[in-house]
Amino acid sequence: MEQLDENSPIFAIGVAAELAMMHPQTLRDYDRMGLVVPERTGGQTRRYTMRNIAQLREIARLSSEGVSLEGIRRILELENQNAELAKRVSELEKALANELMNRPGARVFAAGDQGVVSLAAGRRPSRATSVVVWRQN
Repeated sequence: MEQLDENSPIFAIGVAAELAMMHPQTLRDYDRMGLVVPERTGGQTRRYTMRNIAQLREIARLSSEGVSLEGIRRILELENQNAELAKRVSELEKALANELMNRPGARVFAAGDQGVVSLAAGRRPSRATSVVVWRQN
């Protein structure tokens, strides 16, 4: 069975509109403008995620504070970029952790005045003030 999360497209437009406290036509308009673009089924029916609902609520809040739709579009774009970058950082952290587990006791890198440098196993950094990352046994 598929696991549901905030990005699972599960809500039809009527339910999404009710959860966002908006009219379904407003959701269609936002879709056409590219503000909140839901996924589509094979029959082209819109399916909204919990993340979409949160974005719709954020649009309503920002709009009530006087932010233009273009300003809201830019804010949502930056929030989406931020979420993608956070996901990528998480993936890289997992890859680094896996690499550390596969090379127990090996130095990964050192950071000093010259920046970050890779170190071969058994090699020491050239300066005593460098920061060395070790895997604890």
